[in-house]
Amino acid sequence: MTADTNELQGAGVVVTGAGGGIGAALARRFAAEGARVVVNDLDPERTKAVAEEIGGVPVPGDASAVVAEAREALGGTVDVWCANAGLSSPGDAFADEDVWAAAWDVNVMAHVRAARALLPEWLERGRGRFVSTVSAAGLLTMIGAAPYSVSKHGAYAFAEWLSLTYRHRGLKVHAICPQGVRTDMLTAAGSAGELVLAPTAIEPEDVADALLDAVHADRFLVLPHPEVAGYYRNRSADPERWLDTMNRVQQTWETGTRENGARTDGKISWRERVPLTENDH
Repeated sequence: MTADTNELQGAGVVVTGAGGGIGAALARRFAAEGARVVVNDLDPERTKAVAEEIGGVPVPGDASAVVAEAREALGGTVDVWCANAGLSSPGDAFADEDVWAAAWDVNVMAHVRAARALLPEWLERGRGRFVSTVSAAGLLTMIGAAPYSVSKHGAYAFAEWLSLTYRHRGLKVHAICPQGVRTDMLTAAGSAGELVLAPTAIEPEDVADALLDAVHADRFLVLPHPEVAGYYRNRSADPERWLDTMNRVQQTWETGTRENGARTDGKISWRERVPLTENDH
C-alpha cells in the first residue's frame, strides 16, 4: 500500500529540533510539499529563522512539552509529528548518571510523551503519522557513546512498538536510521565520529529525501545509507563476528587517541583500516 502523493498538501506537520541539521532539512522539505509546518527548537532565534525561511510557525521550547501549543498553531490538528530532537551523548559505562538520564529523556521519553498526547486523536479519526529520527546506532551501535547507543536502541524499539500496535488503526510510523550526517551532532561525536561516521557522511537534505520516499511508500524503516540494511542483517545472522569486527574498530580508535590525544590523521577511514566484506561490519 502506498500513500497518496498529495497527502502532505495542507497537512499539519511538527518538526522538533528543527533549528538546524536534519530537523531544518525536514521542515524545509515538508514545506516544499505544501504542508503547514510548525518549527520547534530549544533555541528561539534558530526556531524563528527557519520558520520565517519556510513560511512556518515557530514554537520554541522543550520538545517534550509543545504538543498542545503546536496543535493550536496548526488550527487544532497535527497530521505528522517528527520526533527529531536528539542529544549526542558520548561516554562509556562510567558516564555520569545525569548524562544517562538526559540521553534517555531526550532520545526516548520525548517520543513517548508526544505519542501519549497525539494518539487519542489519531486513533479516533483513524489517521496519523509519527516520524522518529533514530540513528543507525539504534540498529547497530556507536563506539565511544554508550548513553547515545542505548537510548537510540530505545527510540527504535518504541517506534517499532507503535507501528506493530497501531498500524491496523491507521497510524503510520517511520524510523529514520542514518549513519553520519553533516550536522553539529557529527562534530559533537568527536574522534569516534570522525573515525566511523565522517567518511560516508551525507547532507541533511539527503535524509529528508529518504524520509519523503518512505512516506510515499508507507515504509517503516528509512535508511539514508542503504548499506546499513546489510550491516543489520549481518549483526543478526552472526553476532559474534559482528562484535569481533566492531571491537577491532574500537581498538583502532583507542590506538589513535592514545597516540595523538585525539583521532590519528583524519584521512584514513575505518573502512580502510578494518575492511568490510559482504558479511563483515
